[in-house]
Amino acid sequence: MNHAAIVARLRAYDPGAILDEREFRGQLSVTVRPESILGVMQFLRDDVELGYQFLENLCAVDYLGREPRFEVVYHLLSFTRRHRLCIKVGLPEQSPAVDSLTGIWPTANYQEREAYDLFGITFVGHPSLERIMMPDDWQGHPLRKDVPLGGEEVAFTFNQARIDARKPYARD
Repeated sequence: MNHAAIVARLRAYDPGAILDEREFRGQLSVTVRPESILGVMQFLRDDVELGYQFLENLCAVDYLGREPRFEVVYHLLSFTRRHRLCIKVGLPEQSPAVDSLTGIWPTANYQEREAYDLFGITFVGHPSLERIMMPDDWQGHPLRKDVPLGGEEVAFTFNQARIDARKPYARD
């Protein structure tokens, strides 16, 4: 099934769900309305001709300065058709939230928790939406582009003594 047929099938299922479609280097990406994501994903998994049985990856992207600021990107795989599909959902800067896919693909559990922890995107209906990588008392979401960068000064011959003086080393 070619890309046009996949998009046509999606449009036949829910005509208002698709906001954009693009093809790049042989891969189809479809942008879907956030409120339609559960139905579209259920359809993609259960449709006999499409059969995207596996959620390969779920990640988030921060496009600071753009509206919608955040994007959740889902990579699906159809084992029977040996085909991949990328589904994207744009979310606003203020309270970014989208429905959880854990009821469709259990593998979404930890991937959604990671996106929540690092980007602050809420997955509505998630069974245990809590931090997975950062400490519980961590303030903010470290992969947002408006988080200040931390760092450690690189030691060279001209500043080695100053760095050694303030750097905590393990002592015997």
